[in-house]
Amino acid sequence: MAVTVETHATLIDAARALGSSGATYLGGGTVVMRGINAGEVQGRIVRSADPALRQVGLSGDTIRIGAGVTMAQIAAHRELAFLHPVARAVGGPQVREMATVGGNLFAPHPYGDFAVALLALGARAVPATGGGALPLEDLLRDRRRGGLVAAVEVPRPRDPRAFGWLKVSRVKPKGVSVLSIAACLPRETGRIRGARVAFGAMGPSPMRSAAVERVLEGQSLDAATIARAAQVAAEGLEPPTDSIASSWYRREVAGVHLRRLLEGMA
Repeated sequence: MAVTVETHATLIDAARALGSSGATYLGGGTVVMRGINAGEVQGRIVRSADPALRQVGLSGDTIRIGAGVTMAQIAAHRELAFLHPVARAVGGPQVREMATVGGNLFAPHPYGDFAVALLALGARAVPATGGGALPLEDLLRDRRRGGLVAAVEVPRPRDPRAFGWLKVSRVKPKGVSVLSIAACLPRETGRIRGARVAFGAMGPSPMRSAAVERVLEGQSLDAATIARAAQVAAEGLEPPTDSIASSWYRREVAGVHLRRLLEGMA
């Protein structure tokens, strides 16, 4: 089947063109182009040249990042310093020039490390068709029904030390994830309030760890708390087996790497 590409001036026009037709949306193309080249993606390809997709805006403690903003843009933006390590961990320089925030939300396992960080930060997804922003976990829970995303709204940590990030791969810096972990642990008078911990490559999509968050909430980040969190790191998660690592291996090492991340944030 031939591939046809439609370019629309606005994202809302692109969303209407997609409708329920089964067409494929093309963002940066790091995943879709590979599918096209392999003959796995065929038919209509829809893209948008809407300049709003590439914009970053600040409003108080919230940063709105257009879905078409690339990892290279993130890594170069002064106001997004807390996300620089995450963006730089996505692929090599050429991939980062093309890979977008929106594409990362829909990237299949084992990709999507940037979405892990956004999930831990409590980001919300802004639908292209309008309406209120949605919690990112709602989008990630069923990405097939997610529709086009115009932007993400990201709460900026008041204390940069409250956010931590770790990617574990077999080859640095370009290897895909054995697993990734992001934690947002705001503290009041030394106690964690509103703990959010997310894992990548430990399920079909980035997932929060309710077990780890329960252990951390209301506690100080001392050695005993970190040890208890490490013990429950894999609870409720469903790590897959692939060419990078087995499900068993991911379960075994999740606690080790969570401990290292938390010790670095203590």
